[in-house]
Amino acid sequence: MKAIKKYLYLFSLALSLFLVVAPQQELAAQCPMCRMSAESDLKSGGTKAKGLNNGILYMLILPYILMGTIGFIWYRNQRQVGQQQQFKDLRLLLEPLD
Repeated sequence: MKAIKKYLYLFSLALSLFLVVAPQQELAAQCPMCRMSAESDLKSGGTKAKGLNNGILYMLILPYILMGTIGFIWYRNQRQVGQQQQFKDLRLLLEPLD
């Protein structure tokens, strides 16, 4: 069981590193028409390009918020289960033997 956890941890670490180090040019690719429209709007003093960038940031941050929330709930539940198990073990040690 520990070997599976170790391999899962290593896989998730490798995947995270790959996504961080992945070629930025390909990740930043976007529709040329949208890009030209946003650039011309920004040059003319419009705010549509800023709104587009904010929308992209909101879409990018949502998965991180969801995964962080799920991870926090999982961690809290695992901690409570561990504390309950320690309490049961302590009760067994302190009970008088018949």
